[in-house]
Amino acid sequence: MIIAVASQKGGTGKTTTSISLAAGLAHKNKKTLLIDIDSQANASKVLLPNYPKLTFEQTIYTTILGKKPLPIHDTPLPCLSIVPSHILLSNTDIELTTAIDHREARLKTELDQIKNQYDFILIDCPPALSWLTINAFTAADKVLVAVAPGYFELDSIVQISKTIREVQGYFNPALQILGFLFTMSDPTINTSTSLQILRQTYRDYVLKTIIPRNVDIRDAHMNKQDIFTFNSKSKAAQAYQKLIFELFSL
Repeated sequence: MIIAVASQKGGTGKTTTSISLAAGLAHKNKKTLLIDIDSQANASKVLLPNYPKLTFEQTIYTTILGKKPLPIHDTPLPCLSIVPSHILLSNTDIELTTAIDHREARLKTELDQIKNQYDFILIDCPPALSWLTINAFTAADKVLVAVAPGYFELDSIVQISKTIREVQGYFNPALQILGFLFTMSDPTINTSTSLQILRQTYRDYVLKTIIPRNVDIRDAHMNKQDIFTFNSKSKAAQAYQKLIFELFSL
């Protein structure tokens, strides 16, 4: 299964969710590949100890712009591999806009060659509805949308839902919404209104699991670790474990 983890806005816990789901599945001995196409490369920086030494030829940039095979790297977790990102991806939209080939399918073309080697493939999308995101949606089976509390965050779902429908219409008719994941929940702030609006609007697509804002996530990433390796008993780890069970019954 190929899952694109997406959000139109930054600060929604999208990358944290990508890292945590990938690591959680790997801890359950599921062979997992995480593809980082967010030019901020935060997932790559957390999961790949030698990331600062990589050249752009060793990242997803070479696949999207150079049409070359995916550069897959091992991580410290035995069942988890990663295709790292690069800051140069921030310029790819300009180049893809003028491309005359199947610019939406460059990721899919290479993924089709290796997808049967993995139980799960997760794609950490950029926080924008760009050609990189369209590449992810074209390659994916399902989209998991991270949603943080707040009016503007909820409003952005309308745009990402529209993009999903357009990709279904033009490039990937089999694409499905895996669910809307409510993240960054804070007990010191009233987030019930945002959650209520989300559930009223998208009903069964809204996942039951809620991901809390948790300092252990920040500390884990600062230590270049996933939340399960850092503190498997933390509230965040328990929430992501619950999410994995809700999504995959694992």
